[in-house]
Order: sequence, then C-alpha cells, then structure tokens
Amino acid sequence: MLIEKNKIVETCKKFRLSGKKIVFTNGCFDILHAGHVRYLTTAKSFGDILIVGLNSDESVKMLKGANRPINNEKDRAEVLLGLKAVDYVVIFGERTAEKLIAEVHPDVYVKGGDYTIDKIPEAKIVQSYGGRVELVEFVAGHSTTKIIEAIGKRH
Repeated sequence: MLIEKNKIVETCKKFRLSGKKIVFTNGCFDILHAGHVRYLTTAKSFGDILIVGLNSDESVKMLKGANRPINNEKDRAEVLLGLKAVDYVVIFGERTAEKLIAEVHPDVYVKGGDYTIDKIPEAKIVQSYGGRVELVEFVAGHSTTKIIEAIGKRH
C-alpha cells in the first residue's frame, strides 16, 4: 500500500503493539531489476512488515542527475508494491531517509552491501534507539545505471 508520510508513524505504532517486527529500507528503485528483487526479498526476511522509503522524483534528480528518474515516483511505487515482499511504500523528498527513520523507528534498517555502516547516515539514528542495521550482499552486475548504459549502446 502506498502510504502518506503523515500516516506511516501511526501505522507502525499499531504494528509494534501487535508484536510485529518492522523492517525499513530506502532507495530510488528507478528501473527494477533482479538485484532489487533479491535485495527486497532478503530485507523482508528480517521481520514481518517491509516498508520501502522511495525517493521522490526531485530527490532522485538531486542524487542521480537531471536525466533521472526514468520512471516517475508513482510508477516506481506501483511496481514496488507489486512485489510480494513489499508491504508499504512511503515517498520522501530528502536526499537521505534520516528524518523518516527518526519518525518510523524501524526494528531493522536494511541497506545494500555496497555500503558500510559508517557510510550510512541513517545507521546512527537506528542504533541510537536500539534498532539493528543489516547489510545485504550486493548483487554484482545489476544496477539501473548499467541498464541505462546498455540501452544507450544499443541505440
């Protein structure tokens, strides 16, 4: 379900009260590929509810450049929600999910293994309230940038 930022906090409180473990991850998820699917499936395995913080179109432009995203935020959210592993998508407009993490307080925060915990600004917030940070192995050879480059070479 696509959920507004102002409703996700209350929704998480209800899940916590019912004993559910909340897992959170975030990213652009511009052109979904097998690496994303494996990553999100693994992320879901750390708990009961997987929430994906999705970078807004404007924040993707800030992070990836003027030619991105390829797919708009509503389409990216719809594709993510079509995956069995994803329970909720919440769109945010900042460069990082720090503010959202500070409000949601997930039990587990997941990022790809191409990061290190000291390079993840959200990790300090998660650890400050006793949450856990998990790094999921990066699937080599799978990236939106590589897909875009491959398409460019064919045309």
